[in-house]
Amino acid sequence: MKLHKLLSILSISITLSASVSANEAKLYQVEQLKVTTLSTMLANRGIGEWGYAALIEVDGRKILFDTGNRPQTVLQNVKDLNVDLSDVEDVILSHNHGDHTGGLETLRAHYQKLNPKALSHVHVGKGIFAKRVGRANRMLAMKSALENQGVVFSEYANVKEIYPGVWLTGNVARVHPERNWGGRGRIETSDGQIEDNIPEDMSLVINTKDGLVLVAGCGHAGIINTMEHIVKHISPHKITTAIGGFHLVNAEDQHLAWTANKLKHFGLQNLMGAHCTGINSVFALRELLQSNREQVVVGSVGDSFSLSEGVKPGGIAR
Repeated sequence: MKLHKLLSILSISITLSASVSANEAKLYQVEQLKVTTLSTMLANRGIGEWGYAALIEVDGRKILFDTGNRPQTVLQNVKDLNVDLSDVEDVILSHNHGDHTGGLETLRAHYQKLNPKALSHVHVGKGIFAKRVGRANRMLAMKSALENQGVVFSEYANVKEIYPGVWLTGNVARVHPERNWGGRGRIETSDGQIEDNIPEDMSLVINTKDGLVLVAGCGHAGIINTMEHIVKHISPHKITTAIGGFHLVNAEDQHLAWTANKLKHFGLQNLMGAHCTGINSVFALRELLQSNREQVVVGSVGDSFSLSEGVKPGGIAR
């Protein structure tokens, strides 16, 4: 009888331990993180362009988030910044627009000579290959060409942990009317044409001891919609840092005030607003958040954020 009870206790203990381990794995906190901007408009080192790309270095791994606009921009900028992409295998494309995907084929062609696995796994959101009405979706041709070179594409509709503590949002529900796309595009579906609201828009989330770090390309789903999606589906922790493009360049004062109020509730402390965020919008958010020029900055080529040093803005954006 005593042996039976002991075995039962051990069984429960093992079950609880497994459950705790699974939960801890889901909420794993990365120990090292550095995000470096490789493409955006402002630059005092390298080339500026209307586009976005960033290198994510996390716990010994490297991930390329978006690839810039012009074919040669990121390739030139990493040379100027003394950044090595030859050991990067994972690429995340936030959405189908050319200012985020334009450098991929050039980068793959260059680095596969040094490492056959370089840029060989491309992560995208579901809908990126959808047929667009009135214009060719160049992602289809790019996918075919790269697959012929051995590149693998993974497509996500839902949240996905690609490495411990490193998550992709998948498709984000448009709960709030943060309409920041053109509004004229259409997508062809089996049920007819629908509005092209960039359904594949996908962001990267890293769980750290200091809170969640969000990296976005354009944030077409809306920065607040994206953050609510993260809290609901990934982790309820504070989102303390937001980096990349958030398409607030044309936002009116009322919308910026609403956005800032929401950001306060998420615990945002650091904002590196690059690309389509808008310079004036970044300054407005800094004031509305009652922050400072050390933590809320305009993104520029070569700037960085790390767990050890925080925000390090580029010289032109100080």
